[in-house]
Amino acid sequence: MKKLMAIPLFCLLMISCGEKKKEVKEEPPTKLKALIIDGQNNHYVWPKTTMMIKDYLEQTELFTVSIERMDSVWLGVKYNQSRPEAYTMFIENYPLNDKEYAISDEPITTSEFSFNFNEYDLIISNLGEKSPLWPAETRKAFEEYMSNGGGFVVLHAANNAWGNWDEFNKMIGLGAWGGRDESSGPYVYYNEDGQLIKDNGEGVCGSHGPEYEFQLTTRAPEHPIMKGLPEKWLHTKDELYERMRGPFENATILATAFADVEKNAPPWDPNVKGLGQHVAQLMAINYGKGRVFHSTLGHFDYSMECVGFITTLQRGAEWAATGKVTQEIPDNFPTEDTVQSIDWTK
Repeated sequence: MKKLMAIPLFCLLMISCGEKKKEVKEEPPTKLKALIIDGQNNHYVWPKTTMMIKDYLEQTELFTVSIERMDSVWLGVKYNQSRPEAYTMFIENYPLNDKEYAISDEPITTSEFSFNFNEYDLIISNLGEKSPLWPAETRKAFEEYMSNGGGFVVLHAANNAWGNWDEFNKMIGLGAWGGRDESSGPYVYYNEDGQLIKDNGEGVCGSHGPEYEFQLTTRAPEHPIMKGLPEKWLHTKDELYERMRGPFENATILATAFADVEKNAPPWDPNVKGLGQHVAQLMAINYGKGRVFHSTLGHFDYSMECVGFITTLQRGAEWAATGKVTQEIPDNFPTEDTVQSIDWTK
């Protein structure tokens, strides 16, 4: 009886040993869908910086990135005439899908732009001052997209746009230029005692001095975007935006820079001095169920090569799209007194 039982047991062991383990293929995680909107910006470098933003987000391996150009194209202004490149170099060297666009010599004041924002997890604005206001239906669609949980990233001159669009001003917290004034909201800054001040005083909306390196101070170290970043870090040559105004509702200042009275005074306007306060450079705003990452950094292409700009953009984009940040801080992140930049050439 014992022999009869041994046979099937032996056979069972042989069959088990001979079986190949089935390989289970793990599907790669679905990437987040991001969209960059450009086409009108007062900084003529924008065709290149759009491609830089696209590349930086794709480097995270979290995003697929598309670009949508508005229905009008204005290259902006060549502020520094001593720069060697031709005015049209950036639009020629960084075309979009080999398409040709009619380029206006002046800002175009009307727009028929429309878009289905709901197809994307994240919208990035690389627009700028004098961008034409979207039609009412498009504005309403974007407001609904954000209220229902959309993600939005606003970079540098994108906060100059649409000063007369109330809901946009709520989305970005603080804005500059674009027809804004005292009625748009207070100046918001930290004083030397670390107090958050909302200043309703009179004065211009939007100012900066010549480009220079400046230090950022982390103000919300436990926020997912900032967690793990040093308390202070040095940013490369850039414009230091100050005197922004807005409703500043449901907003958190993530990082500030000191707008020195003399160093940040615009030489083209002797009537204005630097504010002499610690002003917002990075912000996080909640709008309904949606999230907004607002960075004032990124005036020119070299400004966007700063590792600090790249890292905060990548982390801010992930937070705006998902509400969390999974990315590590790179080892070459800037220190309190050392700039770190990576040349971007494509």
